[in-house]
Amino acid sequence: MNWQRIKDRLADHNPVTRLDRYIIWKFLGTYFFSIILIISIAVVFDINENIDKFLSKNATMKEIFLDYYLNFVPYYSNLFSQLFVFISVIFFTTKLAENSEIIAMMSTGLSYRRLMRPYMIAAAFIAIFTFVMGSYVIPHGNVKRVEFENKYKRKNVVTYATNVQLEVDTGVIAYIGRYENSMKLGYDFRLDKIINKKIVSTLQAHTIQYDSLSEEPYHWIISNYQERNLQGMREVISSGQRLDTLIKMEPQDFLITKGQQETLSTPELAKYIERQKQRGFANIKEFEVEYWKRGASSFATFILTLIGVSISARKRKNGMGIALGIGLALILSYIMFQTVSSTFAVNANMHPALAAWLPNIIFSFIAFYFYKKAPR
Repeated sequence: MNWQRIKDRLADHNPVTRLDRYIIWKFLGTYFFSIILIISIAVVFDINENIDKFLSKNATMKEIFLDYYLNFVPYYSNLFSQLFVFISVIFFTTKLAENSEIIAMMSTGLSYRRLMRPYMIAAAFIAIFTFVMGSYVIPHGNVKRVEFENKYKRKNVVTYATNVQLEVDTGVIAYIGRYENSMKLGYDFRLDKIINKKIVSTLQAHTIQYDSLSEEPYHWIISNYQERNLQGMREVISSGQRLDTLIKMEPQDFLITKGQQETLSTPELAKYIERQKQRGFANIKEFEVEYWKRGASSFATFILTLIGVSISARKRKNGMGIALGIGLALILSYIMFQTVSSTFAVNANMHPALAAWLPNIIFSFIAFYFYKKAPR
């Protein structure tokens, strides 16, 4: 067996050549450099804007830097990953075009389609990286960040809920007149069990409090209660001062805080949405949009990379000015479409999946147009 011939054949069909590695490292290096540069500036501006709020509300240095900024950096880096991708592609591809490197590549017979391969490999790495980070890693850090923002940055944080009604089990409906999250305490509680469209038992109580110290979940303490059980034509009534019981509901099921959807990993988000739908809870549009947006945002890396290469691969006399201007206009338009479609999903009954993927669908046609117009 001629090993040298096999080795030469594998080398000829190597999917990643030296040129590919050169472009991939240029892409990834510029991408991470732009993240460090822009996020560092963002942190400085955020400190300058909010330091008075932090100090006036007695936030400790540990809370500011470990709980907030340590989670601020990865969250916003991942949130604006598409912007960093677009800037990176335009910046270093324009430099390649200015130095006639792209012309030299194509003069050797390299097709424009083949030129896109290393870009798409790097885009795939970024897409997978941002999806894993946004779906599994960053949400856990967001718990402390959101708590810090609600405590020290936001005004008028809602800490109560009124007229809460949800299905806690099959045919079991719970109602709370008012719930105070500060004490985990609910007033005017009622629990109805329904069989064949008829109420067979009712539990009414003056207060119900979640036992946060209990080792088991769903543990509630009911005070000043009265229970009525219908047994045919008879009605059995019992009452008491205190009742420890398990009810399959938790405070986060009916008190949604701002940014709560960002604190759940993708599996937790899917489980939460499914559970709330089963319980008839209607206010979950933001959670559904967040669920679909995580995948759509990662996939947008490919679309924006294609657009970025297409508008910056041509050598121009005035450098990257025109390419950067077109690129910024397009990325700002993408962010605007993303924001508007998410708002329509929450307030105008648009399907969350469509709202999350609509910017990608629109910009796929734009990417195809620029790809066809790119230099060959």
